[in-house]
Amino acid sequence: MSTDEPISIRRRITGSVWFHLALAFVVAGLVLSFVAKPYLVPSGSMEQTLQPGDRVLVNRLAYVAADPAPGDVIVFDVGESWGPTSAADDGPVKAILRWVGEVTGFGPSGPHTLVKRIVAGPGQTVRCCSADGSLIVDGEPIDEPYVFEDFLFDDSVNCTSTPASSRCFAEVTVPPGSYLMLGDHRSVSGDSAIACRRSEAPTPECWRWAKRDQIVGRAAAIVWPAGRWTGL
Repeated sequence: MSTDEPISIRRRITGSVWFHLALAFVVAGLVLSFVAKPYLVPSGSMEQTLQPGDRVLVNRLAYVAADPAPGDVIVFDVGESWGPTSAADDGPVKAILRWVGEVTGFGPSGPHTLVKRIVAGPGQTVRCCSADGSLIVDGEPIDEPYVFEDFLFDDSVNCTSTPASSRCFAEVTVPPGSYLMLGDHRSVSGDSAIACRRSEAPTPECWRWAKRDQIVGRAAAIVWPAGRWTGL
């Protein structure tokens, strides 16, 4: 009889609703931590690719065996160079809502987590602009069909005019372990180049980089609202 008692206890525990609920939370936590994570798009800086209020699924395994690449849309945490975080001002209610948003994608996301597009990676050179206003990476103009409402650039407002177009910035080499991030809605995006535009000799401190160890993952798909379901 004594040999049957542990089996009976184990069955009672594993068969309970609370056990299954706890197990579901553990599995969900592991998935969110290591596999995929929902993220709420908070602003219009990535229009028209992403709209404010979209929920995207972030693939956290995308860069386990590969490096982030130009063109990837990524979610990343940012450091002090991107400005102060608002987390310190969170009251208990907002802190709880932020935690729920982090877990579910419905509600506020992390206090300083952004989504942008990688334009260039470590060692690459970037400047703007070519004669027709294109971004130049490693000496070659690149095609950016996803850009929405870029800064004005024409015969009268360009990189040689006074004042110069806000689209323009001097050549920079991306540091090791860093990525140059720009928003698709270029003219309203607080991105890597925002403090360096229109400067003939920007200081290294004006650039804001996404660091390799700050990348949460690659935005893989829009999962909400239902009418916008699509891969990225």
